[in-house]
Amino acid sequence: MERIVIVGGGPVGLWLAAELRLHSVPVAVLEAREHPDPHSKALTVHPRTLEIFACRGVVEPFLAEGVHIPSGHFAALRERLDFRGLDTPFPFTLSLPQARTEELLEEHALGAGAEILRGHCVTGLEQGADAVELTVEGPGGEQRLRAAYVIGCDGTRSIVRRAAGIDFPGTPASLRAWLGDVVLDAPPPEPSFSGPHGHLMVFPLPGGVSRVVGNDPETLRVPHPGELTFEELRANVARIAGTDFGMRDPSWLSRFGNTTRQAAEYRKGRVLLAGDAAHMHFPAGGPGLNVGIQDAANLGWKLAATLHGTAPEGLLDTYHAERHPVGEELLLTTRAQAALMTTYSDEGRALRTLVGHLIATVPEFARTLAERVSGLSVAYPPAPDTSAPDAPAHPLTGRRAPDLRLGGGTSLFGLLRHGRHVLLDLTGKRSGRCPDAVFLSARLDGSRDAWSRVRAALIRPDGHVAWASDEADAEARGREVAAATVRDRRGVPVARSRSTAAARP
Repeated sequence: MERIVIVGGGPVGLWLAAELRLHSVPVAVLEAREHPDPHSKALTVHPRTLEIFACRGVVEPFLAEGVHIPSGHFAALRERLDFRGLDTPFPFTLSLPQARTEELLEEHALGAGAEILRGHCVTGLEQGADAVELTVEGPGGEQRLRAAYVIGCDGTRSIVRRAAGIDFPGTPASLRAWLGDVVLDAPPPEPSFSGPHGHLMVFPLPGGVSRVVGNDPETLRVPHPGELTFEELRANVARIAGTDFGMRDPSWLSRFGNTTRQAAEYRKGRVLLAGDAAHMHFPAGGPGLNVGIQDAANLGWKLAATLHGTAPEGLLDTYHAERHPVGEELLLTTRAQAALMTTYSDEGRALRTLVGHLIATVPEFARTLAERVSGLSVAYPPAPDTSAPDAPAHPLTGRRAPDLRLGGGTSLFGLLRHGRHVLLDLTGKRSGRCPDAVFLSARLDGSRDAWSRVRAALIRPDGHVAWASDEADAEARGREVAAATVRDRRGVPVARSRSTAAARP
């Protein structure tokens, strides 16, 4: 099998490499940096990302090292989103510097057998009918590399995206904010501050460091305010909060803007994009790393099936079809937060007050926002059922499957560790096997309203429901299971997205 080349050795590229190695796909990661970046742009790991790590059995080191925060923010409002009621084993955000996240993911990728080549910069590519030729500058000079597919995980300035001729439409920066990683001798009891002099948030990091992020009306729309200095950061914080919290020992200072762009295509022939190469946005709530890893989770098993020759027709194209709308929603959400976080007009302050009040007093509204920013609300449209095109899909089809607790102490996330489909018979009465899928017959341990009538379900390797049935009759259900997992001529289970309960009069 010809190898896959991933360009970019950040969290997204490393996770994708490990996902491909789970299916024995040869993969090389090309990273232009000779050494890991010590500065951490991202530091928030969301609940859905932790679930993805748990589905591969690698979540424990992250949980052990990160700071658990049982809430999240929307637009830096004082009223926090409470994650404790979310249906997940990880009802919190995890504060962990990206530098450490990359170290853990690199260990995982290397342990899976991925090849990581540092100091290798891609300068061009040419697509052919059955391969991609890359021009690479490395320690030994220029060389040509051949790959079956190339995935650009090389950030917002993606060389792969440009070389492949993929458009990146959007809007340039119209405002700027700032951040600093510092030690605070007197950290604040509340994480958010807002007033006429600016908006400010303070996040705890491991090692006694805090990240201070904010914006102020004086520098918000200055085109080029220059490099951020420690004196400016300290003065900004003191002006907004009334104190600098004993700020000292800065380890990183930076500015950032609200440039917003999305790749027109996530796939062009044998070139695909994931992470920041596919979407660029204001970093409100830290979604970038998380959405990127979720891109990789969606792409990995589909690309592996394509390479093994077991993918049904068009499977790889569903990567764009499923993830591009998620990227659109990401841009919508971050744009809305940027507007709220950078407003200083009377009307803008009134809007912030109103949204904060709704979060505090309308549980349904707060939960919807919490599920959205945590990544738990992502659902994909069901694939059409060619055998019964008029039959409605089961309500669970396309939704993320929670960590179902099954008889004997088994959990769904544990069953997904090998990256295969999982077929569940939830009647606990049937035994058997399903080719190309993990099979388990068991009853749910505990109650879940959405799953109370489900008798069987097929779960994709990325943890989303491919098919589910409420059929109570064992013989009829057996026929549905056979149809749902029918193997096409290349041998992969095909989900049939049918709800017999909905179809019955």
